[in-house]
Amino acid sequence: MPRVLINECKQEISSFNPVIAGLDSFRVHRGAALLDYHRNVNVEIGGALSVLDALPGYELVGGYGCHGITSTGPISAAAFAAIADEFLEAVRRADNVDALYFSLHGAMASEDVDDCEGYLLERTRQIVGHRMPIAVSLDLHGILTDRMLQHADVLTVFHTNPHTDFFDTGVRAARLLVRLLHGALRPIKIRVPIPALVRGQECITGTGLFGGWVRQAIDFEHSPNGLAGGFFIGNPFTDVPDLCSNVFLTADGDATAASELGCRMALEFWEKRAIMQQPLLTLEDSVRQALNARGRVVLVDAADATSSGASGDSNAILAELVRQGATRTALVPLVDEPAVRACVAAGVGNRVATTVGGSLDPRFKPLAIEGRVRLLSDGHMRSESHGEAWYAGPSAVVETGPYTLVLMSRPVSLYDRTPFLANGQDPAAFDMTVVKSPLCQPRFFNDGAELVLNIDAPGATSANVRGLGHRVAARPLYPLDDGFPYTPQPRIFQRF
Repeated sequence: MPRVLINECKQEISSFNPVIAGLDSFRVHRGAALLDYHRNVNVEIGGALSVLDALPGYELVGGYGCHGITSTGPISAAAFAAIADEFLEAVRRADNVDALYFSLHGAMASEDVDDCEGYLLERTRQIVGHRMPIAVSLDLHGILTDRMLQHADVLTVFHTNPHTDFFDTGVRAARLLVRLLHGALRPIKIRVPIPALVRGQECITGTGLFGGWVRQAIDFEHSPNGLAGGFFIGNPFTDVPDLCSNVFLTADGDATAASELGCRMALEFWEKRAIMQQPLLTLEDSVRQALNARGRVVLVDAADATSSGASGDSNAILAELVRQGATRTALVPLVDEPAVRACVAAGVGNRVATTVGGSLDPRFKPLAIEGRVRLLSDGHMRSESHGEAWYAGPSAVVETGPYTLVLMSRPVSLYDRTPFLANGQDPAAFDMTVVKSPLCQPRFFNDGAELVLNIDAPGATSANVRGLGHRVAARPLYPLDDGFPYTPQPRIFQRF
């Protein structure tokens, strides 16, 4: 009767967010509660459980699971130490298990550990020994490291951007783990690093150039010699030594074809690196275009993307709307706990005078507003994308002139409409919507819009990566540097 331990540790950070994250930034489940929770949401562990639950004789052991409520700034040293202690203690306590499945992200870093996932895998391997099968699932925005590949037997990675295959990625990891348990695999993992960071529309797998390389990796995964394949474009905002893009392929027993394909894909990607940068409009020009439009406009503030690690308290677009005297209706999300407290004190239906924005990140200056409180909520919501529980803390909706502000005490992901809908606001009802995410599924905001404007605003997750201030990432690294040669060099990892 095979026994499989399941652990989770998922977070993505921006090194340029000045807010250090603590344990309260994570949702935690332990033991059987971890499995029960994930049987009801469509993410990676749920996919793995759909495979393992269906196999007769398998016993699943819930260990420790922590998942960032949303992306954040770097994790405090104390918080990561506590997370790692519980994660590894769950491994130690799991007597007589035959295999491990870990749901990880790949772009988690703390104040003192720049490769949290690699650290957890290395320490796990020290506990369980060389022979224990370990399967891992990762986000394609993860920073793939040699240490991860040295200590995990098989890895799977998202194939979609925006991400829609959370569940399927877990399914693929579990299937490989089962084959490992039956002794049917000799996985050889190939990593081909590419010193380039990319962002923008060409990174959409359904329509952009990036999708072509991902489909080549998927074709390899389905080939007779293939086990897994994907393409990591990393998180440009996680400033760590291994930051870069990576082709990733896993072959069964013979790495020749995988190495050749990986190098070819890497070189093709490198040659297109300039095209795969996001064109940006100035803040002033973007607002001017939005005000001259007749139809609905999406104002993309990817520089303050909470799903990528920003603080969520940028008021840059709102301030420019006010400066230009905009009269079109606008829906604007903001993280600002003091402003929410002011709204709670005023009460629903009453006037409130407060400031909004700049309560967390000092690059934004608080903006004075007066308005009417239209709604207060407790901040609990469930993601329309995959059903996970989110918590934004006490929240408020304020109308100030033509602008409707959704104010939250805590950042939550804004890659779908959940924070708007949970607070009674339908983006389709407004002339303009500020979307704090670089890429959302088109149906959430872009479909039916006259204009989708990608704005060069300040923030911890700006697509204008040259100005972020990388200090740790290995150089040279495009587009921080240019004019240097590149020759693909595959790195090969095997554990048998």
